[in-house]
Amino acid sequence: MKKQNTTSKEKNGKAQSREWFEALVIAALVATILRMFVIESYRIPTGSMEKTLLAGDFLFVNKFVYGAKVPFTDISLPKVHDVRRGDIIVFKFPRDRSLNYIKRCIALPGDNLEIRNQQVYINGKGMQLPPHAQFIGIKMPAGVPEFQIFPSMSDYNKDNYGPLRIPRSGDEITLTPGTLPLYRDLIAYEGHTVSLVGDQVFIDGQAANRYTVARNYYFAMGDNRDNSLDSRYWGFLPESDIVGQAMMVYWSWDPDLPLLFDPVEKIASIRWNRIGLAVH
Repeated sequence: MKKQNTTSKEKNGKAQSREWFEALVIAALVATILRMFVIESYRIPTGSMEKTLLAGDFLFVNKFVYGAKVPFTDISLPKVHDVRRGDIIVFKFPRDRSLNYIKRCIALPGDNLEIRNQQVYINGKGMQLPPHAQFIGIKMPAGVPEFQIFPSMSDYNKDNYGPLRIPRSGDEITLTPGTLPLYRDLIAYEGHTVSLVGDQVFIDGQAANRYTVARNYYFAMGDNRDNSLDSRYWGFLPESDIVGQAMMVYWSWDPDLPLLFDPVEKIASIRWNRIGLAVH
């Protein structure tokens, strides 16, 4: 009788262990699916969005609103709505797609953008500055080119930029030695090789004077306008690189304090007033 009880307990124990294991596997699977297609966490690493977002803020990012991407494919799930001007978006940095960046969408595909004396104009209309946006540097006069500005060889700077059209799927663009710096990365992103031989542009080894844009692109800027590596410096943002829309701050503390070596100060740096803050 004692031996039967022992065997029964062992069976019950194995059954419970199996149930716990199955529950953990299911929980891990659900968490993976949620992270992949619904909501993902993101940490603000720099001050490019201050004072709207602070370095050390932790956000939830809504991935399904724009149509989450199926990993390792070009397939996107149905979206709730398109990206809108003013949305704060997380995206893959076009110059290093292993990195995620966060900026505000300023211009949509087909928009004409210009910045004059720090004022943004979209399709000729002056755009209101975001509520917490700021300028911390010296204003640059028009016609004074800024190093590393996009496109290269232009006379644009951070405060006086454009005008230029944000490419839209179906746009037919003219290719010349003068326009190639504006479109070279776009053409390469769409899967082509592009080169300039003398005054002639070549795409995939064939001479080309025109090119039809295959995808939609956006223009993104940080709210901290003088401390932001954004579209003014690296160009157009492909729609397929957009990860999602920033939703809410769920945690915030000073990122410069080490938790391991100074836990008391780290905990004291928690910004309680920012927890639960909606991002807009």
